[in-house]
Amino acid sequence: MPTARVSSAVMTHPVRRAQAEDMVTRLGLGSLALDPDPEGPPSALRTALVAWSRVAEGATHQFMIQDDVAAPDDMIDLVAHCADRFPEDALAFYTNWHARNGGATRLAALAGAGWVRAVPEEFTPTLAVSLPVEVAEEFRQYAEASAERHDDEVMCTFLRTGGRRSALLAVPTVTEHTGTSSINGHAAQGIRLAVCPASAEDARPFLYRGWVLEELPWVPYMRYGEGYIRLPGQEHEPQPRHHYTWREALPLTGELTEGQVWDAVRRRRPAAQAVRVAEAFGEPFADEFWIHCLLLGRQAEVAARRHAPAGAQRGGTPGADRLRRAAVSTAGPAGLSPERRPEVTPAYAELLSAYAWTAVSCGESLLEG
Repeated sequence: MPTARVSSAVMTHPVRRAQAEDMVTRLGLGSLALDPDPEGPPSALRTALVAWSRVAEGATHQFMIQDDVAAPDDMIDLVAHCADRFPEDALAFYTNWHARNGGATRLAALAGAGWVRAVPEEFTPTLAVSLPVEVAEEFRQYAEASAERHDDEVMCTFLRTGGRRSALLAVPTVTEHTGTSSINGHAAQGIRLAVCPASAEDARPFLYRGWVLEELPWVPYMRYGEGYIRLPGQEHEPQPRHHYTWREALPLTGELTEGQVWDAVRRRRPAAQAVRVAEAFGEPFADEFWIHCLLLGRQAEVAARRHAPAGAQRGGTPGADRLRRAAVSTAGPAGLSPERRPEVTPAYAELLSAYAWTAVSCGESLLEG
């Protein structure tokens, strides 16, 4: 039995009260945190402040989950075990499949890690997150005066202050975002799903005992059909959220050249699959996606070699192999622009995943070249 005592609240708006109440009943959660000004301008932070104040007496940690998130029935038990393991950290149990943190989580999944430290400059995923109760109260006091309406942005800023560390992101994701509507104005981002969806059965060994990828190498990620690289230490730059294309960033890594990348494309990319992906989603996407996955495989191999503890296995068990496949399966849809994601039928999803794996495998072997 875990020793952490987890209090919980569901962030919701009156228009979603019924589904939030169903979550409370099904998951055994503590209470609803209703938007205190439902007729006012949309603000996730306004409701989050209510959720972080609903700490039950005697609790050691507060878990906040949003009303449009699916989770297993034993979610609170899982959170408590993870809080036992990381009692002082912010723990995020959901990460979107795109952008920097999505790329970092996918890289960690391929490297075999159970957790990865979030990049400091990007918003902190707050769809399902836990904090030690003292930190939750500090955050509430910190955020009360903020004019920002996005709680994930304020959480990111808060975790960068006072010597705190960015959140730990769960690599296997037992929670899932449901639907595409957004009270807070995120509907334009289209379908937004977990980067590495997993059952609780597969996730628990990684979350309870898996190693933590604390130091990230440069991280490939995709957005709107183009490949980018997040550089180490980018949070210290004057414009920390600048998006470096992979072509711009590779010379700054001192490790690979654009010529080496294109040579791998010419020699190793399966021509027939490339044609099919290009026919479905355009030739530029077919190029960018394969190169992104090539770099992703290469960097996962780097991370595993540098940081995995001795004896750690990246695959070889059904659960571990399922997690690696899950992380790669989301890379294609996540890399497309939001308006094109609905075009990914099951047949196209299978094609994109198979195509991605050829690049990941090539990238993993690229380190030997």
